[in-house]
Amino acid sequence: MKYGLDIKSEGILDFVSLGALVHRLDPGIIPFRKATECKIHVSGGEFNCAANLSDCFHLNTGIATAMVDYPIGDLIAERVKAMGVKPFYKKFKHNGVNGPNMATVYSDQGYGVRAPVVFYNRSNEAAAQLKPGDFDWNAIFAGVRWFHSGGIFASLSETTGELIVEAMKAAKAHGVVTSFDLNYRAKLWNIWGGQDRARSVVRRIVENVDVLVGNEEDLQLGLGMPGPEISSKSKLDPSAFFGMIDNVVAKFPKVKIVATTLREVHSTNHHSWGAVAWMDGKTYVSPTCELNIYDRVGGGDGFASGFFYGLLSGEPEQEAVNLGWAHGALLTTFPGDTSMATVDQVRAFAKGGSARIQR
Repeated sequence: MKYGLDIKSEGILDFVSLGALVHRLDPGIIPFRKATECKIHVSGGEFNCAANLSDCFHLNTGIATAMVDYPIGDLIAERVKAMGVKPFYKKFKHNGVNGPNMATVYSDQGYGVRAPVVFYNRSNEAAAQLKPGDFDWNAIFAGVRWFHSGGIFASLSETTGELIVEAMKAAKAHGVVTSFDLNYRAKLWNIWGGQDRARSVVRRIVENVDVLVGNEEDLQLGLGMPGPEISSKSKLDPSAFFGMIDNVVAKFPKVKIVATTLREVHSTNHHSWGAVAWMDGKTYVSPTCELNIYDRVGGGDGFASGFFYGLLSGEPEQEAVNLGWAHGALLTTFPGDTSMATVDQVRAFAKGGSARIQR
């Protein structure tokens, strides 16, 4: 047993996630109120991890999610296929007028002192209608090594969190390692329950989780863990995060790993970047680097997927953290939410590579 986890050495699928697929409309640095054109990115916090692990790290991955039979669904399904992710779809039929829909996320990138802006249209979202009983977990988890979900999917409705709990319990029954990204989004929770409901749902999920991803704010808002007030300390100082871990593992003793990114925002296009992890009683801190940001969306998922790759590959603990840190950093240099990096680029950067031209 390594890292405190019992990870299967092989499987039909290395990684399966549960979450919502969305399409993100991106006008670049132009605010939406002035936009005349957009790029379309296929995304979803849980999908991003599966896509990154498949496309960059060459693992066999899948996603359990909702799919709607209409052109937007076709566009999204094509991208899932292109990223090499095996779909387990609960299918919905669009009525030609108001849905069910695949959610839309709108995000302009901002620039310099102007911050990025993100807002949603998740009206009549198919994924929010997913509920316990919609997937045959016994069939899905046969031969799976790792299962992952996240707080964004949990926040969509009264049934999605219950579905995650069902899936987590089924995964544990099949000897599958489980992970959860807290990803607390107040906008989404406030629609139907707010912070108190979020905590009651997320706590029941985390009772079945081996690997938890989230920063000190996520731990406080999503789990209700006591933590420090907003500090004047550098955002790259891991002491506040590590100071919360004892309370987390006392409350949730099945959790063996807690990890997060560290990001200090100097401007929209300049961040200082690091990562930390508590792993089976020991702490690990990545190097830090200065990022020139092209598109920051998906950087956290980039860290998580690189980190999961390191664990699934049996890398030393510090190397696993560094792989996550490196992949998250590289992901911010590409447009879109999913990786365009190669595993060789990630490994080179994790070992102290630079931006010198490769000939």
